[in-house]
Parts: sequence; structure tokens; C-alpha cells
Amino acid sequence: MFDPQQFVADQTAEMRSVVGEERALVALSGGVDSAVVAALAHQAIGDQLISLFIDDGLMREDEGQMVVDAFAGVGMEVHIIDRADDFFAALAGISDPEEKRMAFRDTFYKTLGAAVRDNGATFLLQGTIAADVIETQRGVKTQHNILEQIGLDPGSYGLQMLEPLRELFKPEVRQVAAELGLPETICQRMPFPGPGLATRVVGEVTPERVATVRAATVIVEEELVELRPFQAFAVLLNDRATGLTDTKQREFGQIIVVRSVESEDAMTAVPTELSWNQLQRLQERICAEVPGVIKVLYDLTPKPPSTIEYI
Repeated sequence: MFDPQQFVADQTAEMRSVVGEERALVALSGGVDSAVVAALAHQAIGDQLISLFIDDGLMREDEGQMVVDAFAGVGMEVHIIDRADDFFAALAGISDPEEKRMAFRDTFYKTLGAAVRDNGATFLLQGTIAADVIETQRGVKTQHNILEQIGLDPGSYGLQMLEPLRELFKPEVRQVAAELGLPETICQRMPFPGPGLATRVVGEVTPERVATVRAATVIVEEELVELRPFQAFAVLLNDRATGLTDTKQREFGQIIVVRSVESEDAMTAVPTELSWNQLQRLQERICAEVPGVIKVLYDLTPKPPSTIEYI
């Protein structure tokens, strides 16, 4: 049986031994995986840890401030750096899902490599978990944080990497989060992909399209909060639907897909059973509150055959 207390003791001791007197950097995303790594490292090496939130323009609403506030509550300082322009430039003109992941990955690690050098750090701490490793091994999709299995050397980005959660699945990570005293808002946060909302925009990723899916995601999370699904979010399709304006004039609007699933470890998943009233409420709010959206769909596909994320 997994023992989170022993895991924390073992990992902090190992991290302290490996890092020694050097400095380490962790990039926080708002998710539980990177949060647990940061909390472990803070417990192990204290002020030798540098905690960053990279604003890549692809995060959920107010994500950066949420991270700063959550970690201030446990005595950790998080610095925000704005690199949104770099990420949107790297993604410009790309529609292929795999090419988008590669463009994000390259920009992400170049950004982290520069941050490591600028802050005099030697090590990069990363919240890689077992599901990331397995999905990359099986060719399901390229996870941006599994460099060695896709033929890239972390050293080429100037990074020495530590991944203390690499053998854990999500339920175990949540147990460690609770053991470390992280707030409930972090411990039970829904999984969020490394490339952020770029994985939820089908087709080219632009600031305007990301803003659309971000606004729809706020509504999905608000409406389903009491159900506490494993993961729930909105996706923007790369197509348009015909609709009617208030004046009965024809218009072509955006299409949002709502995805909500139940899972234990993200290796398999089933769609959340929503009532007709819940589905109607989602449609009404998204069409009324997100500019340009004319149609809302609900995804009923389990994993497999689908993945949880769209791309």
C-alpha cells in the first residue's frame, strides 16, 4: 500500500542529497503535480528553490494569481514571468496536433533553460507522473515533458532534470499533496495539460481563439463544480455553424464542445452522466456569455477509444 508520509521522507532526503548546495527551479502550472514537486522541494532545500509561474497565454482564467495566492498560504513565494508573445509566435500558423505539441515543448524548454541560467540554478524540477510516461511510450500522444523518450536531451536546453513523481499516478499524487499540507484548491484541482488551452483549440492557436475557450471553460467549471468530475473543460472546434442573431439574421458562429469525464488514473475514463437540465444550462450560458459561440455539443466518448484531451 502506498505510504505518502514515507514517500515524502524518502524524496525530500534524496532531493537534498542530489541538489546539495546548488539551486533548483520549478515551474508551477496551477495543477497538483507541479505543486507537489514545489512543496517537496521547498521542504527539502528551502531557499535554494526558485518557484516560477510562466504565463504562456494558454492558462485558465486568473491562473497565475491563484498559484501565487495558494503558495503564499504555505510560505512560498512564486514569481510570474510573462512569455505569452513567445508561445503564440511559436504556435502561429500551426494546426496539426503533434506539431503544436512540439512547438509548445520547444518554446517551453527554451524558456525554462533561460530561466535556469538567469537565476543561477543547476536543476529543473518537473511534475512528470506515470501516466505521462506510459502514454508517450505507447505512442498515444507526445507529452511535452517526456524528453528522453522522444529523442531529446534535456542538456541541449541547459537543464539537469529531477522528476520525483515519475512513478506515481494521480490518486497517489493527491495523497502526497494532502500529506504536504497543500490547500484543497490545489489537492483536488482537475488535471490540466502542460500545453494548456492549446490542446483545447482544434486548429490554429491564436490569442482570440484561446480567449473563447478560456471563457467557456470558466462556465464549465462553475456549472459542474458540485459534481467534482475528474476532468471537465471546453474545446473550441475548427469549424463554424449556422445560427440566428436576435434579429433573426443568419450568422456563422463558433462551436464549443463540453467534455467531462470520470477516471481514477487518467489511463481510462468514462463520460460524466449529466442531467438534461445541466446540459441545457451549459448551452444557455456558453451561447449567451461567450461572444461568437453559436452551438454547444457534449462529448459522450469514453477513453478508449478517445483520449481525455482533444489533441
